[in-house]
Amino acid sequence: MMQTNTAAIGKAGFGAVVALAVLGMVSVLAGCNSPMPPDQSSAATAASAARSDQTIGANKAIAALALPPVKPLAPNPEYARFPRYVGTLGGRQVDMRLGAKTDEASGIHGEYQFVGSSSVILVAGDRDGDALEIEESNDGTHITGNWVGKFAADGSVSGERMNADDSDPQPFELRPAVAGVTVPANRVPSAAAPSLEPAPPAAPAAPPRNAVGGTSNVIIGE
Repeated sequence: MMQTNTAAIGKAGFGAVVALAVLGMVSVLAGCNSPMPPDQSSAATAASAARSDQTIGANKAIAALALPPVKPLAPNPEYARFPRYVGTLGGRQVDMRLGAKTDEASGIHGEYQFVGSSSVILVAGDRDGDALEIEESNDGTHITGNWVGKFAADGSVSGERMNADDSDPQPFELRPAVAGVTVPANRVPSAAAPSLEPAPPAAPAAPPRNAVGGTSNVIIGE
């Protein structure tokens, strides 16, 4: 009888052990399938976005370093004969030379530089009456700014200089370095080269007034 009870107890104990093992495996599997806590998921997304921004910023920096530096422009000796203007641009002293183009009635061009600088910035545009509109370039290729102003009776000119996208407007005031020596306005352009095309035939003379069928009806004496 004791042996039978012992065997029964042993079987019951073994069953309990097996049940506990199964429950443990279920718990482990449930833990593996549980979703990531929300705070950890957000942190991972933010970290990934930060790494992406850093990569883009690094690429932009590399691209900027790969561009050739802007070569400073030296003064053009041909512009030395142009009328000279002195004044300020945004509070800085500037020296500008403006002259007339030979192939445009209102076209002007030249250069300017900040006082103390050895490099110049090219300018070109129009003076139409009292209105001034010119563009500038610090490398001779790309437009880096726009000037819009108005000439006064004494030859001085004032207005605003803006970046190429019309941002950051700054006031400018320029006056002739020599009184009365200014860039002219609305000139007659240079005569065009003679054409090699033959001249068109002359139009036939008009018949006299009061003529009928090409014959005048006015009788002069008998």
